[in-house]
Amino acid sequence: MKPLTKAEEQIMQSIWKLEAAFLKDIVEAQSEPRPHSNTVATIIKILVDKGFVAVKPIGRVHQYYPLVSKEAYSSSTIRTLVDGYFEGSFSDAVSFMVKQKDISIKELELLLTEIKKHKK
Repeated sequence: MKPLTKAEEQIMQSIWKLEAAFLKDIVEAQSEPRPHSNTVATIIKILVDKGFVAVKPIGRVHQYYPLVSKEAYSSSTIRTLVDGYFEGSFSDAVSFMVKQKDISIKELELLLTEIKKHKK
């Protein structure tokens, strides 16, 4: 899966949240200061070209919807990060976050509970 730029991710976050949206809806979903609609339209075209978004013509306007789920993109991005920085080891990644104090004991306990639940 191709990586997204920060701007592309911001637009995708809106499309994932809205599920299906018109350009104006996507622009309105952006945080202030909102980008110009031409900028958003250009980014959407790139997302269509990359295979992340599909277009459904409705009259004279286009409705956009995701072809790649947020979960699939998140999984691919995390896998790429772990492979690139932690030699594929998720335990090394978690250990790094613990050392950096980016994850609490409570979060680790919740993670362990989740792992145990899915192992059954």
